[in-house]
Amino acid sequence: MLTETQKNRVLELVKQTKPLIYREMSQEKVTVKGAADYVTNVDFAVQEFLKNSLCEEFPQVSMIAEEKENRDLSEKESYWILDPIDGTTNLIQDYHLSAVSLGLYEKGEITFGAVYNPFTDELFHAAKGEGAFLNGKKIKVSTLQDFKDAVVSFGSSPYEKNRAKDLFPVFYRVFMNCADFRRTGSAALDLCYIACGRQHGYIEQNLKPWDYSAGSLILAEARGIAVTWEGETLPYLKNSDVLGCAPQFLETLKELVKTK
Repeated sequence: MLTETQKNRVLELVKQTKPLIYREMSQEKVTVKGAADYVTNVDFAVQEFLKNSLCEEFPQVSMIAEEKENRDLSEKESYWILDPIDGTTNLIQDYHLSAVSLGLYEKGEITFGAVYNPFTDELFHAAKGEGAFLNGKKIKVSTLQDFKDAVVSFGSSPYEKNRAKDLFPVFYRVFMNCADFRRTGSAALDLCYIACGRQHGYIEQNLKPWDYSAGSLILAEARGIAVTWEGETLPYLKNSDVLGCAPQFLETLKELVKTK
């Protein structure tokens, strides 16, 4: 677990990515990794900055990150789990729904998480057992009780469009039972938006650890729930289907996302 001084230092480093992101965006270069899957010089610049800075501050903690190889991971070790830009397509389109997402994995659980949108200057963070915060103010999930009034966000798995035939009937079932859908393009922000009460649920398949690790802790510390589609604990070091929600909607969403 991080000390208070260490937590503040990590949050400071995350916020320091803002000028770096804006500078790199002024000379943006985009590389296609796969179908609807992109990486930019912004991703690499943010990753390099945080990797070097965190290594200097915490030399004993390795890093798992989107734009790097991640081999021989052990559940007994500690890792920073980083998505330098969650929502790269949004970044390319100047959509302003992108975030730096950083989680600290320690021996089987996430103990610290930060999600920062530099375009809105919103910094979400949480430490295990200490609650969740947005720009220093404590947050919690919505107390809305009726699912028909709920706003649910979803990820359409654009990198794996072969999933669409099975996924879209699930989305249809959820949509027909809730008030409306949202599609931000950032898993980290979706989880945080449930944490602060803007949304009430989120579903997506086959997310990578850096997509959901930080956001899942922030949501849990805001009295929400982040689990697999079957309701099991998230694996953190592996890909997973993710269901996040205010706790009163867990059973409803679990039933709606079942393959029928």
